[in-house]
Amino acid sequence: MTSGAPRRVILHVGTPKTGTSFVQDILFRNRDELRALGVLYPAEREDAHFLAALDLMELPWGGLEDEAVGAWDRLAEQVRSWPGHTVIVSHEILGTASRAQVARALASLTQDSPGTEVHLVLSARDLVRQVPAEWQENVKHRRVRTYGTFLEELRDPSRESEVAQWFWGVQELPDVLDRWGSTLPAEHVHVVTVPQPGAGPLVLWERFAALFGLDAAAFPPSQRANVSLGVPESEMIRRLNTRLNDVLESRMYRSLVREMVVHRHLSGRAGSPRLALPPDVYDWAAELSRSWVEELRSRGYSVVGDLDELLPSPPRPFVDPDDCDEEQVAAAALDALEVMTLEAAKLRDVEVELHGVIAHRDGVIAELKSAPGYRRKQRFLEFSEGNVAARGALAVYRRLRARNSRSA
Repeated sequence: MTSGAPRRVILHVGTPKTGTSFVQDILFRNRDELRALGVLYPAEREDAHFLAALDLMELPWGGLEDEAVGAWDRLAEQVRSWPGHTVIVSHEILGTASRAQVARALASLTQDSPGTEVHLVLSARDLVRQVPAEWQENVKHRRVRTYGTFLEELRDPSRESEVAQWFWGVQELPDVLDRWGSTLPAEHVHVVTVPQPGAGPLVLWERFAALFGLDAAAFPPSQRANVSLGVPESEMIRRLNTRLNDVLESRMYRSLVREMVVHRHLSGRAGSPRLALPPDVYDWAAELSRSWVEELRSRGYSVVGDLDELLPSPPRPFVDPDDCDEEQVAAAALDALEVMTLEAAKLRDVEVELHGVIAHRDGVIAELKSAPGYRRKQRFLEFSEGNVAARGALAVYRRLRARNSRSA
């Protein structure tokens, strides 16, 4: 590795639902191999950059913000002290940072390192795919807004609702790039476009790898993917949220509903209609996407891929999750119930086995306590508590026993 400050700090700030988890998984799994090449992905745990982003922006996040205190400064220190040539920092919620938070972030990453270049990366996908994906992500995070309400709030010009403020904060491409990239040379601001459906599964990673200066083939992706649900599955989970939100704590929801039911099972159901936009919303999203492409093209950013990929494909048939086939919703619910029942059975088996282990342990302890030698030792220990000579003898005995154990 080279000495001195890193020549490049690559800061990937979003957007959500553009393969960010996919890329972060590759970087995290291969961080030791990357270090050997002079590339640092500073993370001792998978959510290290997420916690740093929470800390930078002081975002409330179900109590995790308490755990995040100081995380950004610790990450920035790792960046500044890295002796290699490249550092990569990546998390999609960074896209919503304010201008003051951006200024703090950039300053902390380059403090006392005037020769360091910061390269901003924004991965982007057309709005026609982003809007439905964002509603599904809301549902997977316990939200209960119907699809129709979600779309109304996004299109409200006031953008007053919480969901609208969040969505446009991380998804409005020209604004995110302006907040993060206005102080950087245009050639240091990189837009990575997500390929349209039908492209090979490795195209997106190959684009990121080229930007990072890596051989994509040397770091193959795992099978991990940020999965999507069909229409009836999405609506079933939304309804389930209305029942669980007041009675199930967040960590259990993440484990049982999001990871086990959604990611491992319902996402694999075949034959369900995919979520799309109603015709009037499609027209609105397509027109907005076209205006964004024109704006980005005029700014002269570095593009990895093709800005035309941010123009939407022809519309797909729209199936309204707020008025979908109840039999399909019921079938999805039965599949979820089956998964939950099988998981409960496994836990019951573990509980029975654990009770057996505990009972065996209690029996062994009772047998030891009933032995005459044990009772004599217990009486001596009680006596030694009030007798100085006895305590001294006990200490000598323990030292001799420890010495014999080491020499055995």
